[in-house]
Amino acid sequence: MYIDIFKNNGTEYIRLRESYRTKTAEGKVAIRKRTICNIGPLSKFDDGQPDYLERLRESFRLGNPLIPELTEYTGKKPPIEKYSIRLQEGDPECVGHPQLYSHVFLDKLFDELGLEDFFRSYKGFSKIQYDVLNFVRLLVYGRILNPDSKMATLEQNDDYYTPLLKNFNKYNVYDTLDFIYENKEKIIRRMNTSLVKKWHRNPEIIFYDVTNFFFEIEDPDEDVLDEYGNVIEKGFRKIGVSKENRKQPIVQMGLFMDDQGLPISIESFPGNTLDANTFKPAISKSIDGLEYARFIMIADRGMCNYQNVFHLLDQNNGYILAKSLLKSTKAEQEWAYSDDGFIQESRDFKYKSRIMKRTVKDANGKKRTVTENVIVYWSRNFYERDLHENARFLETLEKILKNPKGFRITDMQARMLRPFFKSDFFNSETGEVIAASKLKALLDKEKLEEFKSHFGYYQIITSEINMPPLEAIEKYHGLTRIEDQFRVMKSDLETRPVYVRTREHIEAHLLICLIALTMIRMIQCKICHSGLVPKSDDITLWSMGLPAYRIQKALNKWKVELLADDLYRFTDLDDPDLKLILDSFDIRIPAKLFRKTDLKSQIRNINVTI
Repeated sequence: MYIDIFKNNGTEYIRLRESYRTKTAEGKVAIRKRTICNIGPLSKFDDGQPDYLERLRESFRLGNPLIPELTEYTGKKPPIEKYSIRLQEGDPECVGHPQLYSHVFLDKLFDELGLEDFFRSYKGFSKIQYDVLNFVRLLVYGRILNPDSKMATLEQNDDYYTPLLKNFNKYNVYDTLDFIYENKEKIIRRMNTSLVKKWHRNPEIIFYDVTNFFFEIEDPDEDVLDEYGNVIEKGFRKIGVSKENRKQPIVQMGLFMDDQGLPISIESFPGNTLDANTFKPAISKSIDGLEYARFIMIADRGMCNYQNVFHLLDQNNGYILAKSLLKSTKAEQEWAYSDDGFIQESRDFKYKSRIMKRTVKDANGKKRTVTENVIVYWSRNFYERDLHENARFLETLEKILKNPKGFRITDMQARMLRPFFKSDFFNSETGEVIAASKLKALLDKEKLEEFKSHFGYYQIITSEINMPPLEAIEKYHGLTRIEDQFRVMKSDLETRPVYVRTREHIEAHLLICLIALTMIRMIQCKICHSGLVPKSDDITLWSMGLPAYRIQKALNKWKVELLADDLYRFTDLDDPDLKLILDSFDIRIPAKLFRKTDLKSQIRNINVTI
């Protein structure tokens, strides 16, 4: 162990560190460093005499440190503190009231995103009379720990060891939502600036995908029209293609994510906006102004149109996009499904690629030529997925083949079956209709086998013609991480904006959820970088560090309880998940009781930066 000095916002702090050996995900031995104890600012202990640091280090080496708090780390055992608590039946202290302490930790992450300074400074030079900073904190922390309506979240204020709001008007929560909406772009820019500076955000890869949230309302929002019937403002909650197959009005949300899995930005759209039509306005508003160096945008086939492609190319960026094989030309399909040219990596995977030039129209209708690498691959995992997704349909076909006379089908099944029937089952000259008993003969087994033979194939296109195909495929598969973020938002964070109705408040609510999601991802990234979670078959552990729901559960266990004689104790510090979080951030809380003045000092100087 050794004495170390580090700077935080220009102030020098003393800490005790040690080096240790660990194994990387690849199994190699690596030397890492961790903080054992954060002592405090150097100015607090410096006695003004020359060479204080050298004298401190030498005194620590000799076992009699100038700072008494370091004594327990010298090998000399400090005197054990003993507690004597006297209680009798009927004392109020006999009933425990543990309060959340994890918000003190969340404060560090919130500040790391630059948001404390942002909201504090706006309150300082504006006419805002309410505590906008702590309203936002309460909304964000509540979303992480115990998601609920805005009013119910305010009621959680007293659940914290240090209540965030004091003497507040609960209706100012709606003013806070208005403030967030009005400053959405500035908030996102501040978060990005902080992550670039402190978390080394310089994305070479950006992922984009779209999801939506449904509303349990009877009618969609109406468009606002002028006196001539022209649309001034589109309604926001509209009937569209729901990801959850709901019939209610929805709102579309596009999410950008960097190559660390940290969210960058979100944009919202009326529910009847096609996925592909969200891309250009979203990237123009959210990403183009962030002045990133050249990046490669990765998105699924819903974003694949050449107006989006040219927008990326015109900004000197690249792309890797999925492209539907079903919507490709016949010639492209013949090449894709042909066995010629495939490189067989294993029994379960093969791929091939070719460079193609296409002449297509841009947003202005002008013909332009684009050169791209077209990559087609077959995966057994994809094959089994396609087989599973089409199992019911294939079962329907088998039933028709076995008993065509007695089988009844719905209109939807009829539309799906139509491609698999031959075109000569009706005589248009004589008007003769083939009997149902002859239906078996009309099913085209060749088309059915051809349909099944296409299972497992996938196609991506990329502007990176010099990138090896396997590398492009691997990068594209990173898109599944953004799908994981959608799952976290919809399940753990309960993002569906069921308790707000105006566009302004819906967008503000989604931004609150984005901040909460980013803070959870920061915890996960820190756990991953700690080396404390080895790579395993459980991808959620070694790629995410710890699943979001377990982080949520662990942080809810991190509480502090007042005992008699103004002594406090922490709860559940031995919980495995909470211990993993604390160890990842080098937070060491000894097994002892604390005075109130000592509580915050336990994590005051922790470093949350990667």
